[in-house]
Amino acid sequence: MAKAVNIADIATIIRSKNAKPFLFTLDIFFDNLEHYEKAVKSGVINKKLIAGMYQLENEEKVEIYNFAQAWAIKITIPRAVASGGIGDTDIYGAQQHAPLYSLKIPI
Repeated sequence: MAKAVNIADIATIIRSKNAKPFLFTLDIFFDNLEHYEKAVKSGVINKKLIAGMYQLENEEKVEIYNFAQAWAIKITIPRAVASGGIGDTDIYGAQQHAPLYSLKIPI
């Protein structure tokens, strides 16, 4: 069985930010091509998992983009509340990446 590591151990940057008023983007940059490829090929980061982590009813609204040139994975999800709207707790979307730290990637 493959050993699994915490994503924070193989990623140099894990961040989130707004991607328009109604979307968040989650970015994961890996420390080398090998770790990036293992994360992508593992299938751990998928629409169903992200939808569950962010309590989204429809996983089809999750977009995942793999960028080998930057050793990065970009995930776009809808915001529950528009940026700056009533009830918004993170106007810049800069605190939404925390659930990603619980991911385990087989290496």
